[in-house]
Formats: sequence, structure tokens, C-alpha cells
Amino acid sequence: MEPPSALPRGGRVPWQELLLAVSLLTFWNPPTTAQVTVESVPPNAAEGKDVLLRVHNLPANLIGFGWFKGTTIDPRREIVSYAADSQEITLGFAHSGRETLYHNGSLLFQNISLEDTGYYTLQVIKRNVQVERVTGQLRVYPELPKPNITSNNSDPVENVDSVVLTCEPQTQNTSYLWSVNSKSLPDSARLELSLDNRTLTLHGVTRNDTGPYECETWNPVSAGHSDPFTLNVLYGPDAPTISPSDSYYRPGANLSLSCHSASNPPAQYSWLINGSPQPSSQELFIPNITVNDSGSYTCLAYNPGTRLNKFTVKTITVSEPVSQPSINISNTTATEHKDSVVLTCSTNNTGVSIWWFFNNQSLKLTERMKLSPDNSTLTIDPVSREDAGDYQCEVSNPVSSSKSDLVKLNVEYDFTQQSSGLSAGAIAGIVIGVLAGVALIAALLYFLCNRKSGGTSDLRDLTEHKPSASNHSQDHSDNVHNKKLKEEENMKILRAEKIQDHRQLQTRK
Repeated sequence: MEPPSALPRGGRVPWQELLLAVSLLTFWNPPTTAQVTVESVPPNAAEGKDVLLRVHNLPANLIGFGWFKGTTIDPRREIVSYAADSQEITLGFAHSGRETLYHNGSLLFQNISLEDTGYYTLQVIKRNVQVERVTGQLRVYPELPKPNITSNNSDPVENVDSVVLTCEPQTQNTSYLWSVNSKSLPDSARLELSLDNRTLTLHGVTRNDTGPYECETWNPVSAGHSDPFTLNVLYGPDAPTISPSDSYYRPGANLSLSCHSASNPPAQYSWLINGSPQPSSQELFIPNITVNDSGSYTCLAYNPGTRLNKFTVKTITVSEPVSQPSINISNTTATEHKDSVVLTCSTNNTGVSIWWFFNNQSLKLTERMKLSPDNSTLTIDPVSREDAGDYQCEVSNPVSSSKSDLVKLNVEYDFTQQSSGLSAGAIAGIVIGVLAGVALIAALLYFLCNRKSGGTSDLRDLTEHKPSASNHSQDHSDNVHNKKLKEEENMKILRAEKIQDHRQLQTRK
């Protein structure tokens, strides 16, 4: 911006008294030409910079004009005045030495300060003694320094303390903006901002509130951004974890345990074995363990910052490998639906689990099978033909397992017993029905044969002479004898067929 040429300076001239007199009379007429306006260039000025109150549409036919600080015409607040006829200016009581007046009425402020902020009034006196006044405004803002964040508590304790973060320094007409983890502040009831946003309060601080936090400052002429600020939140110790997760070992193995707990500052660790203190360390190592090393292992974690401690107990069991079990069976051959069988899994080991297998598959218990409470004894009562096969038991502890040799169970079938599941009454009914059917067929055959023989005799009597009484008696006797022989023969055939049908029925079942 190049301002117009500055006017020459001079002493007080007589027209000034006229200008002041007119001002005191507060004589004002609406302008008949374009209205005079004042513009601040730039609209917002940074402290220490230059700013111009530029005048537009200043009338040509005038006596003079003057600038006053404020919105009223007060000789004590006059900055500078100008006489058109002599083209000279006169400095007022409010002139600071940094103001320069130009021919077009514009007023330049150099090295502007915050105290220069406010309203300024230009008064113009025309030849017809008409007075026109117009007001301009200077907005001056400081160049903001780089902000920084301070905390009222350098080591807050989780869920105990609250923290107040402050964006420094405090400056007027400045806006403040906060961010955490490079994002806008979340909507949380635990976060509270002051009215001017300069302070941020975290109620009931947690380990997730560590940050980093940043604050920004800005006004119309400058902006600043703080360095990241991280809270040192003290927390823990949490319940420690012991690794590895294995709890069962064989004799001769090396036992190596490690303890860890989330904690700030880092936790201090110590161990107890069956209540006996061990040297303080995060790690515990015992080579070539034995059964005597079984027991409870306790890890203790202590936080010197929060003065809290937590512990975790782990049970370690050292077990010998199991030996092969054996099966004792009450009888290896049993009769279906009559006998019961008891199988017992014998082992020299204690504290083991026992499982049963049938034909190399896990045994599925039926309603005829029962296991003892410790699974060592299997009872089948009564046995059935589907129970025949190979039986095996397995014993196991957390470090090993072993299976017994196979034991075979044979099941014999009793053909006099019906294994189809029919009741005795149903079976008897079937047999009686079969016998009745056979008898009915035999009677029918007999009737047919008898009828055929009778018809032949009648025909013979009609075609031959009548025999003598003795011959007739002899023939009758022969006929009776032949009928008896035939009946005996038929009964033998029926018995043979009955036996054959019964055998076929048994074979099918």
C-alpha cells in the first residue's frame, strides 16, 4: 500500500478556530454529494505493523478537516488538522508522533500498538460551512507467541486424581483449541473446558488419558501451535500373569516361570514357593525338578508410585509317567441274556483318569452297562451278542497316558431262547398257530381221501353182484385196516413237516 503524499506541517492557523467553533455548534447538514467513508487497511492490524485509515470521496471544495480519537469532537482528543487554503497541517494534543496525514484525508499509523485500538472520527468543513463527520475503526491484535501446556499435577494416580491442563500464555482476544492424539477432544463427561477454552480439566484420570495433548491459539492476525504434551499417569499394578500356562511337568524337566503386570512405573516382582520367600526377580528358574517341587507358586507385583500390590498363585504339579494298566475280566465267554460280565482296569498309579474303549473306539455306554465312580470297573448285565469284541482301558495323567492290552469277550447264543425281543406268550402263540394250521391241512387231506374211497365202493356195488355176507365182512375189515395205516402215515408226514418248519423258523431268526 502506497499512501498519498503527506501534507506539510505548520503551526495553528485562524481557520482552526473556525473549525472548532463549528464543531462546538454541532452544525450538521446531509451531504449533497457522494458520502465520505473511512476504511481500515488492513481491516485487522498486527501489533507493530502499519495501518491506514483510508478516506474515500473527500469533497474538493472545503475549508479543512481534522482527525479525532474517539467518536466525539473534543479538542483534547484532536490528533491532526488540515487547512486547505494554506495546505498546512497542525498537530493536536492526541498526536503520538506515529501518525501521518495525507492530502486526501487518509491517516497513517506506524508501529501500531494495542492502545491504538478503537474508533477515530474525521470531521470535514466545507466552504458553505457545512460539516460532515465519518468514523473509522482500528482493530489491533498482538502477534501470538508459541503456546505451551502446563499441568497442575505431574504424576496423577489413575482413578484417584484429576488434572488441569492450561494453554499458556494468556492473551486477550485469543481463541484456544485443544486436541488429543491428533484428534478433536472426545465427547466425555470426564473432560471439562473453561469458558474461554484455555484450561482443560480431566476428572478421574485413567491410563488412557496420557495423550499426547496439543493446544492451538489464534486471532485474526496470527496463530500458534504448542508442542505435544504427554501425561505421566501412574497406574497398576494389575493382577500379574504367570507364563507359560503349563501347570504339569515330568520329573527331570526345567521349570522356568515369568511374571508380568501392567504398571507405571514398572512393577517390582518377588516370588513365594509354598509360602516360602524367594529372591526378588521377575523370572523364576528351577532345573531338574522332582515330585517334591509340586505346590503353589505365588508372584507378587508392587508399584512404588501408587504403593499398591497384586499377586497371582499358580499350582505346579510334577507327576511320574503312568505305567501300562491291565484288564481283569470275570469271564471271557458269556451266554447271551443270561450271564453278566465285570471288567476291571487295574493300575499302580494314583490320581489318574480312566477311559474305556471297545473295538478301538471310545466305548458308548448302553442301559445294560454301568461304570464305577472312578471308571475303573465296567459291568455289563446281561450281556448281548453286540457286546462281543475287544475291550481296552486307558489311564492318563496330565503328563502321560497308557492303554492296556486287548481283552476279548465272546458271547454264545442259546437257540432255545428267542433273541428277537418277542415275549414268551407271543412265541407260544406263534407255535400254536403253526400247529393248528398243520392239523387243519391234515384233516382236509383226510376228508378228501376218505370221500374218494367211498365213491369208488358205491360204484363197484352197482356194477357187480351182491357179495356174500362173509365176503362183505372181510372187505369191511380190510378197509378199516387200510384207513388206519393211511392215517398213521399222514401223521408221520405232518410231524416231519412241523419239525422242518420249526428249524427253518429258528434259522431265519
